[in-house]
Amino acid sequence: MSIAVLAVGGLAGYLFWDDAKQREHLEEAQAQNQELVHEGARLKEQVGYLSQRLEQDIAKVSNEKQEELTRLAKTHDEMVESLKQEIAAGEITITRLADRLSVKIVDKILFPSGEAAIGDEGGKVLARVAKVIAGVKDKVIRIEGHADNVPIGKHLVDRFATNWELSTARATTIARFLQENTKIDPTAFEAVGLGEYHPVADNRSAKGRSQNRRIEIILYPRVRTLAKELPAKPGKRGAP
Repeated sequence: MSIAVLAVGGLAGYLFWDDAKQREHLEEAQAQNQELVHEGARLKEQVGYLSQRLEQDIAKVSNEKQEELTRLAKTHDEMVESLKQEIAAGEITITRLADRLSVKIVDKILFPSGEAAIGDEGGKVLARVAKVIAGVKDKVIRIEGHADNVPIGKHLVDRFATNWELSTARATTIARFLQENTKIDPTAFEAVGLGEYHPVADNRSAKGRSQNRRIEIILYPRVRTLAKELPAKPGKRGAP
């Protein structure tokens, strides 16, 4: 009898302990579930905030791009007006493609033959170019020197071993002239010599070689990161 009572009492105690343990686990699960609900709501709010910021940033970039294209179109028109005499003579070609503007100038109006020092006529032409681009913002100004495939004459090889050296010296001279006359940040300029390796015409004719001996002034956008890191919405995550 006493053994049976003890057994029943022990079973009841075990069942009570087990029930309490289950309630404890249930309460823990409910607390965790509530925390997850709060976390989900917080994340949903954060996603909404970031989505709104992203839409605003996209709209801002789109507006800035349109303004940039409008400014470039204005620069193109001003350049054409300023250099219309040389354009009519076939000495300068100006093209605009999307967000790039290119000014191709044959070398004969800029430099004496075999020289990298700007001539008097070239200085006047470049002064007009400088006046137009002085107000240009957020652009890289790339100066490319190009040559034909005729080797450097023997009387010049001590100064310019190949057309690469000559085209590089000319590009650098133009870049320095434009920077000094516009006061644009020097970091906006690039000067490269490409020698005879990027022709625009057939080098087998005198006319083609004349077209290949050129300076190209190219304006294009600075590289920028469009997808910027968005700041988190103010507020701290609740402690677990």
